[in-house]
Amino acid sequence: MAENKNPKDAGKVPGSIYDKGDKPVKKNKFNIYWVYGIISLLLVSMYFTDTGASKKITYGEFKNTVLPSGDIEKIVIISDTKEASIYLTKDAIKKRFPETPEMAGPQMKTKLPSLDSFEEALKDAYTSNPDLKKPDVEYAEGTGLFTTILINILPFALLIGIWFFLMRRMGSQSSGGAGGIFSVGKSRAKLFDKDTNVKTNFHDVAGLAEAKTEIEEIVSFLKNPTKYTELGGKIPKGALLVGPPGTGKTLLAKAVAGEANVPFFSLSGSDFVEMFVGVGASRVRDLFKQAKEKAPCIVFIDEIDAIGRARGRNPNMGANDERENTLNQLLTEMDGFETNSGVIILAATNRADILDKALLRAGRFDRQIHVELPDLNERKEIFQVHLRPLKIAESVETDFLSKQTPGFSGADIANVCNEAALIAARRNKPSIEKQDFLDAIDRIIGGLEKKNKIITIDEKRAIAYHEAGHATVSWLLEHAHPLVKVTIVPRGKALGAAWYLPEERQLTTREQMLDEMCATLGGRAAEEVVFNKISSGALNDLERVTKSAYAMVSFLGMSEKIGNLSFYDSSGGGEFNFTKPYSENTSELIDKEVKEIVSIEYERAKKILTDHAETHKMLAERLLEREVIFTDDMIEIFGERTWVKKELA
Repeated sequence: MAENKNPKDAGKVPGSIYDKGDKPVKKNKFNIYWVYGIISLLLVSMYFTDTGASKKITYGEFKNTVLPSGDIEKIVIISDTKEASIYLTKDAIKKRFPETPEMAGPQMKTKLPSLDSFEEALKDAYTSNPDLKKPDVEYAEGTGLFTTILINILPFALLIGIWFFLMRRMGSQSSGGAGGIFSVGKSRAKLFDKDTNVKTNFHDVAGLAEAKTEIEEIVSFLKNPTKYTELGGKIPKGALLVGPPGTGKTLLAKAVAGEANVPFFSLSGSDFVEMFVGVGASRVRDLFKQAKEKAPCIVFIDEIDAIGRARGRNPNMGANDERENTLNQLLTEMDGFETNSGVIILAATNRADILDKALLRAGRFDRQIHVELPDLNERKEIFQVHLRPLKIAESVETDFLSKQTPGFSGADIANVCNEAALIAARRNKPSIEKQDFLDAIDRIIGGLEKKNKIITIDEKRAIAYHEAGHATVSWLLEHAHPLVKVTIVPRGKALGAAWYLPEERQLTTREQMLDEMCATLGGRAAEEVVFNKISSGALNDLERVTKSAYAMVSFLGMSEKIGNLSFYDSSGGGEFNFTKPYSENTSELIDKEVKEIVSIEYERAKKILTDHAETHKMLAERLLEREVIFTDDMIEIFGERTWVKKELA
């Protein structure tokens, strides 16, 4: 019968690692330092082993046999050690060492009793045999025992020391330390917990009322889960923050880290990307392993589109796609065979249209929280937050600033406040005034002023009539945006600019789009009407008009000839398509329709400027004189706009 190998009975088996009482005896573990010690001893022994072919002889043999033979060519004596190295002639080497006739010296070594006895032996040999060939005798000073040991041992000690350092470092990093070869597959997520002082909270997030409600519910569940579980509800596993850049997606995540009393892991989508194959998937596994150990917790992945792009759209067809492997591992960890109870995923992106559909499904990201550009009231709240630490004058009003910044994101508003403070400090003002904020807005929109830019008189006149054309047409059209400011001071690459105040509207009609196109073409029309020639200054205007016209015809169904058709691909799947979603005949029809729309609006702008030539000229001349004009100048020249805005309920 086979011998019983049960560990419980091993205490009775001779040589077992278990002793009596079934108590395991500690077995000596293998220690890598033993290997280091053995290698060090081998190196030292190899060095001190006399690997040369020098033959050790006694002093008597040297005196009575070798010296009288006349075979010696040279003798080198070390003074402090009294060691003599004997170099033989070539014939003597062949005679005494026939197996190694080409051996290099010294061929023999001996220990001298004293230098006087050596001199006396040498003298006796010459006296008894005058024909004896006299060898060359050299005396050399020794380096000393300590110096010899230092020179011989130091290089090996240095190499062994470097080896010890590298092995200890690699061993310590194998447990997850940052920066080592063994930690390349470890997660790079930063952990924020109760010991980490995160000062951002929901009070620092202005506006975004709907988004904050969704996020606050997740934090509320983590603080008081029984409130939801008693009714049988389940907290969403993930929430995706979607919106344009600078709207506050990452700020919301920081507020969650400051509000929630649970561990918070924060990292970017690019942290999973590495040059090594399989590293991304390994980091995903390690991230969720840490998250499960800390559960309940929150994991925030910023810019998730770096790894979440839809599969199958990679242009490198047939190649191994490391990004797709990372995404597959992320999908499995978020909602795979194993459960992730207590781990909530937050992610942010401004490219939700390119994300994989499997990533967006319920069970992974149950909620998509849209963080849009702030409206008028939300901009006011954001200004109030960023104006707190600033020393502002009494004339500064948040209502006015919020109206002057349509389309600005939260990051843009923060930049406006900072630029205004810098401008006021540059002007040595005790506080930040209203004009400083206006200059900051102009700086952000148009760029830095270039008053010293070389512009001829004719060019400046053409720029003035061009910008006055924009202002005139927009002021006289019902649906065009009202003018705020016009300048012919160069900013950035622009030689002149006009600022408008867009309406806060959610829908845009065909009439509104046509009026805006006509106002945009007002600059080119003014050049042709006044100077009977055109310039390259309308490049940006023509680009905007062309895009707007194609959008009307191809996407928005605002063309009678094309009809209620839209060739817009909201899924982003046409990124790698090489064919148009319509025929060549339709393509020609779209081009003709776009050209006709632009031509009609251009002729309309020329007619408006012709009918109001005097007021247009007055505006242009005032612009040449002052370089900057405002809404008050428009009212003085053209009068109040007669139509009344209809506010949306």
